[in-house]
Amino acid sequence: MDNDVMRLKVKEKALDILKKACIAVTDEEVNNMEITDFGLGHLEQVGLQLIVYVNNDRYCAKELIMLPGQTCPEHRHPPVNGRQGKQETFRCRWGKVYLFVEGKEEKQPDVKPPLRPEYYTARRQILLLPAQQYTIPPNTKHWFQAGDDGAVISEFSSTSTDEYDVFTDPMVRRK
Repeated sequence: MDNDVMRLKVKEKALDILKKACIAVTDEEVNNMEITDFGLGHLEQVGLQLIVYVNNDRYCAKELIMLPGQTCPEHRHPPVNGRQGKQETFRCRWGKVYLFVEGKEEKQPDVKPPLRPEYYTARRQILLLPAQQYTIPPNTKHWFQAGDDGAVISEFSSTSTDEYDVFTDPMVRRK
């Protein structure tokens, strides 16, 4: 399938998920929605759809929309320009989110990475259901995967400098 056609199809699915979650967005936000496959070419398995509400030198607010089973690859937010890395709070708004962070593995994980599992080293699973949230400290490896229905995550963070994110998988490219 043509890359542009795939992105349009994924955007339509993301908008359907937002509608199910009763989250209203503007036409401008829809037009500016970022759709990334992280350079891996498997958008419906490894990817993310983002709407950025605000990102300035003090704080950032985003909506992360995930298709069923879609995974955001493992990464961390390192210090940038003398500032500590991004600290972010994920609040599940709709669906289920399986968040993995560095730390002691507490149990057998409920989900597995869809591709290249050797590049997913964070093993502490945190299940986020609607209205639950978790704060990820700066420079902490993490990855996350949507449940069977997809998910919407509101992200509240310090300034986002995602172009400096460090991914565990050397093949990942943030566009």
